[in-house]
Amino acid sequence: MSRPEPAQLIVLPTVYRRSPVKAALVSLRPRQWSKNLLVLAGIVFAAKIGDWVRWSEAAAALAAYCAASSAGYLVNDVRDAEADRLHPGKRDRPIARGELSARAALGLAAVLAVSALGITAVLGPVSMLFLAGFLALQGVYSLGLKHVVLVDVFMIGALFVIRAAAGAEAVRVRISPWLLLCTALLALFLALAKRRGELVLVGAQATPGRAVLQGYSLQLVDQLIAVVASSTVIAYSLYTFTAHSRAMMMTIPFVLFGIFRYLLLIHRHDLGEEPERLLFSDRPILLTVALWSITAATILALTT
Repeated sequence: MSRPEPAQLIVLPTVYRRSPVKAALVSLRPRQWSKNLLVLAGIVFAAKIGDWVRWSEAAAALAAYCAASSAGYLVNDVRDAEADRLHPGKRDRPIARGELSARAALGLAAVLAVSALGITAVLGPVSMLFLAGFLALQGVYSLGLKHVVLVDVFMIGALFVIRAAAGAEAVRVRISPWLLLCTALLALFLALAKRRGELVLVGAQATPGRAVLQGYSLQLVDQLIAVVASSTVIAYSLYTFTAHSRAMMMTIPFVLFGIFRYLLLIHRHDLGEEPERLLFSDRPILLTVALWSITAATILALTT
């Protein structure tokens, strides 16, 4: 007669609940603050790297845009809480899980927005206007324009252009119109790749997606990505032809490889829904960005 198997202890997973403070910090999405590094483009491309007064102004602008973008994320998460609960990745957001109330989130967003405006007021009235425009654009995006096909990705591009222009204004330097165009095109490229990732996720898991996705298709998005990717390379190449030093043409291969690598990842592995995670987790892309930064900084330092 065989001996009965001993009863196995089944441990049920406990639902982890974040504290209000941690929930608030997570809702600020600090991982996405990397987008605001674009504010530093003005001081870098103007070759004012050794000017510590301008660096302090650039740091203040960076802090203001981190606060402003987090205010936008909070408002967006309050608006999308119900839909986020049905999404496999977004359902863990604190507001969707009820760890941070809508009232607390909106109150925190107001504090961040006012703080950001206060910081830019010190930098000057034009900087304050840029920040006000950024907040307004985030607001209309969250309140409705993110549901309008094509307009949604153009809005994302506009937010990136404001970051770049505001950073240059904060440190009182002129930024090349070509760089602003490259910024807009690169933002469009990442936004379209994000829509592609969302379409793939919705199709693979039969989960509810953004309402705007109904106006897109994989074929359309792939065609748009191809157009924007080629336009980005052309615009950046034209920038290097007109830059202070023609040696900046040496950085074109890094841009080409970075875009090619990103296209490879979104097509082979269906990635792209979270561009900030993909950009900072893929080693070849990280190495490419590092080499581009070192090369560009060296050229600018030696030729200006």
